[in-house]
Amino acid sequence: MANLKELSRRSNKIAPGHRACAGCIPMLTFHHIMRSVEGYVVAGCATGCIEVVTTIYPYTAWNIPFIHNAFENSAATISGVEAAYQSLKRKGKIDKDIKFIAFGGDGGTYDIGLQSLSGAMERGHDMLYVCYDNEAYMNTGIQRSSATPFAADTKTAPVGTIRKGKKQFPKNLTEIMIAHNIPFAAQATASNWRDLNKKVEKALSIEGPKFINVLAPCPPGWRFPTEDGIEMAKLAVDTCFWPLYECENGKYKLNFKPKEKLPLSEWTKHQGRFRHLHQEENKHLLEIAQTEVDRRWEKLLELCGEKDR
Repeated sequence: MANLKELSRRSNKIAPGHRACAGCIPMLTFHHIMRSVEGYVVAGCATGCIEVVTTIYPYTAWNIPFIHNAFENSAATISGVEAAYQSLKRKGKIDKDIKFIAFGGDGGTYDIGLQSLSGAMERGHDMLYVCYDNEAYMNTGIQRSSATPFAADTKTAPVGTIRKGKKQFPKNLTEIMIAHNIPFAAQATASNWRDLNKKVEKALSIEGPKFINVLAPCPPGWRFPTEDGIEMAKLAVDTCFWPLYECENGKYKLNFKPKEKLPLSEWTKHQGRFRHLHQEENKHLLEIAQTEVDRRWEKLLELCGEKDR
């Protein structure tokens, strides 16, 4: 694994001067990921926050071959490019070692792009898909997605006198990808850059389809101060809302286990989208959310062989 100094000396594959919001953790995540890549790489990104802020015509912030495509087909496009590359390589028309990465937000991955992602993983393309999960459709006005947490306040699942935010728990997309029997799948976040870097490097060293789900806090969407993005990611890990783990060839591994598992309220109390959960009349909703986090965490400990440790 590269150290921080080595990573900082690598070429900057995303140029400064893009239009991302101040404190944008998805953009920071992209920088970490792209600095973890050595050699030639081709990237694609579904319509969404990162595409909009990096490729508004006629400008681009990408210093590598980059393909913007529709919401639903980032995985399909990159899988097609990878297939063309393999054909050219077999014919002796290209001899470069090229990596392929597809990106999508939770809207373009959990929801609209799930079919093309599933198809690319099932076909076995040699590519990495990275979901930057900011837990809603942030680019179009903070609408709920299937990654949005239970009881979160969004424009299409608002908090009112009857409804108190989203009624459903978030889809466990990482486990859906593991169910495709791919060689490598993992969860990460920018608050632990070493873990993120290691997972990207490992994924790109493995032949076949890979998937990394990265929690990427969004200041305007989650409603927290701009400077607190990394702290929001760290608290998501420390409360076990977002465990850091990987599954390589069917074998689970827990990458981080908090010395003290914090209550979910330590994460939610800093976010405006959960402000209502800390009112006395809604505390039962926070208890429901905590129960689900605990259930998923215990199940993961068992899968990782950490249950009694």
